Amino acid sequence: MRDVPLHVDTRQQRALLEALAATAIGHALELGELDRAIGDGDHGANLMRGFQAVGAHIDELSAMPLDEALRDVGKRLVLNVGGASGPLYGTFFMVLGAELGSKEPLTRRRLFAAFDAAVAGLKARGKSDVGAKTMLDVLAPVVAELNAEGSDLLRRLRERAHRAALATVPMRALRGRAAFLGERSIGHMDPGARSSQLLVDAVCATLLGDVSDTYAG
Repeated sequence: MRDVPLHVDTRQQRALLEALAATAIGHALELGELDRAIGDGDHGANLMRGFQAVGAHIDELSAMPLDEALRDVGKRLVLNVGGASGPLYGTFFMVLGAELGSKEPLTRRRLFAAFDAAVAGLKARGKSDVGAKTMLDVLAPVVAELNAEGSDLLRRLRERAHRAALATVPMRALRGRAAFLGERSIGHMDPGARSSQLLVDAVCATLLGDVSDTYAG
């Protein structure tokens, strides 16, 4: 992977946080419907509540160094998101922020290492792995794509997340409430995979200046 320096200024940081919050809130009903099919139906409402808490402190979060802001987002999600989603998304953001906390300049290589560590933290927290029909089935492939060579990275990340979310439809759930359904979990997109895909898309779309949500359908 060719390493390149990266910089996120205050304006971009605010835009990214606003995009994450708007996406979680705007897709709450859809995520709830997905969760009702194979879970208890509260994934959308829980995630909305967590990102509303993030949005309520957007000025404060935007002014923080990026690593501190990410850790704070994670803590707010843990405190405000019910069910399994709070600890899982919270762990992801907190580990991501902790890994970016070095005084070394931010580069693509460091960003990959931080995301890789965040996925590892998610696996440990959820006692799960890729293939169990969870958010990991989107986040792990996205991190792998971040490490891949080639141009047009942001659009590739959006496409990879979209394909990965769709790939959870024929899977049988092995973790979470959906696992109790056994074969009946097959044929439904995992709500955690979908929310992960939506958040990845929101970040990439914001950085591209493209808010059309190309892969929302």
